[in-house]
Amino acid sequence: MIAESAVRQLVSLFVRLIDAAGAIIIFTGAVSGFVRFVLVALVRRRAADFTPVRLDTGRFVALGIEFQLASDLLRTAVAPTFDEIGKLAAVAAIRTALNYFLGREIRDERAEVESREAALR
Repeated sequence: MIAESAVRQLVSLFVRLIDAAGAIIIFTGAVSGFVRFVLVALVRRRAADFTPVRLDTGRFVALGIEFQLASDLLRTAVAPTFDEIGKLAAVAAIRTALNYFLGREIRDERAEVESREAALR
């Protein structure tokens, strides 16, 4: 049978990897969004052209938040204390709310872009 300390070390490694993946996803989306923002600002200069940039950047942020929530859940998987569970509940609530409102904004913006494109056809 695997010792509890070995399981803790393995879970700790997984937590760091998943947390890093979330940070990399958010960073990649932010850099990509910034580059696209600059290009749109320099070339087109129309407010409507920024919406797709916001949508794509928002998708990266939402995905990154999901990874970071997963790492938080995994962090408390091995013999959690009540203090850890309380912190997880608070962090999970905040990240879930952020993700919900971000997802709703992405959906609304996408519908606006699609209606704008349909009107141009």
